Amino acid sequence: SSSEAEEEPGRAPPPRMTTVSHHYFGGSSSERDHDLRVDIVENIEEDYGMFVWPCSVILAEYVWQQRPRFSRSRVVELGAGTSLPGLVAAKVLDNIQQICSLNNANCTVLGLTWGDWDEPVFDLHPDIILGADVLYDSAKFDDLFATVTFLLENSPGAVFITTYHNRSGHHLIEFLMVKWGLKCLKLLDGFSFLPSCKADSLQGNIQLVEITLEKGKPK
Repeated sequence: SSSEAEEEPGRAPPPRMTTVSHHYFGGSSSERDHDLRVDIVENIEEDYGMFVWPCSVILAEYVWQQRPRFSRSRVVELGAGTSLPGLVAAKVLDNIQQICSLNNANCTVLGLTWGDWDEPVFDLHPDIILGADVLYDSAKFDDLFATVTFLLENSPGAVFITTYHNRSGHHLIEFLMVKWGLKCLKLLDGFSFLPSCKADSLQGNIQLVEITLEKGKPK
C-alpha cells in the first residue's frame, strides 16, 4: 500500500551516496599547481547524468584552453548533468572570481526537452552551445539536432561544441548535419590537447567537433 512506502515519522532519510570530485585547470592541472578548480557533486545512486564522464572532462579542458573565446559570450550547455564544461565557462565569464562557496559561478538552470518548443528555449540566444556526451542515444539524435539548429538559427554566428564517443556512429552524425543544414568547422581527437595527467586516467575514442550552420541555409 502507499502507506508502506512512506518514511516513519522521526526517521531520517537514508544518506545519499555522494562524493565531491575536484577538477583542476591551468598550471600542471594538479592540486598543488592550478589556475582554476571546479568542484562537482557526483551521486553514485542516481542515473548516468550525475557522474563526470570522460567526454565532460575533455570538453571542460577545451573550454579552459579556449577561454578567450568565452569572454563576454553567452553560453548554453545542453544535457548538463554535472555541468563541468558549463561551470568552467561560467568561471571564465566571471573572470574566475575567488571561490566563496562550492562554486561561485553565475548560471541559470532551465529544464529543456530536446525537440520540444517550450517557452524557455525561445529566450536563449547563445554565442556558444556546449554538449558533452549528448550523442549517446541514436533515438534522440534528431531531437538534439533540431534543438541545436533552432538555437544556432536564433543566434547568428553561434557554434555548437560537443564531445562524443565514437560509439555514437560518426557517419550518422554526418548524415544528421547534412539533414539539418549544419557543417563541421573542426574535428579533433579529444586526447590531442588533454594534459597527460588527465589523459592517463581516461579511456575511449573521443572526438571533439565544432558545428555551425551552413551558410545560405534556407529558414
